Amino acid sequence: MNKRSQKVALCGMVAALCTLLMFMTGVFPFATYAMPALAGLLMVAVAVETGANWAFTLYAAVSILSMILTPDKEAMLMFVMFFGHYPITKFWLEKIKFKPLSWILKIICFNACVILAYMIIIFVFQMPDILTEFGNFGRYSVAILLGMGNLLFFAYDFALTQIMNVYVFVFRPRFLRRTK
Repeated sequence: MNKRSQKVALCGMVAALCTLLMFMTGVFPFATYAMPALAGLLMVAVAVETGANWAFTLYAAVSILSMILTPDKEAMLMFVMFFGHYPITKFWLEKIKFKPLSWILKIICFNACVILAYMIIIFVFQMPDILTEFGNFGRYSVAILLGMGNLLFFAYDFALTQIMNVYVFVFRPRFLRRTK
């Protein structure tokens, strides 16, 4: 995609779709993690078609709009802190030839983003009740939930890789008549 107007149009459409998905967290409260993840998947097309600079600019714009318009603040933070930038960051992390290092950096990225997001929820948004929701789950509940989150992260990363491959090797050549 070479023309600037095409890049702007694509980014505008994806920004509108991402913002709509984030707004829908107020309509479907059970979609606190699903909608930000779906919005993040749309970043794949922008990263492939326009490059990382345009994709990060779009991510910043959608993040600002999400902060203003998203009724579910936890979902907004999940998009801003992880799901919005990870599909773009993943392109860079997978260029590392030494795969164990690539995976270590991915895991560090995920854990840092999730921990920071929940620290913001607890200390900035003053929602310490999130910790009391664990109840009798025990004093190790945060570590157990983070461990389960890491397992889900592996599944998400694998699914994201498959979606990227389908977009690049199937959708682009067949429907956009573009190859890379």
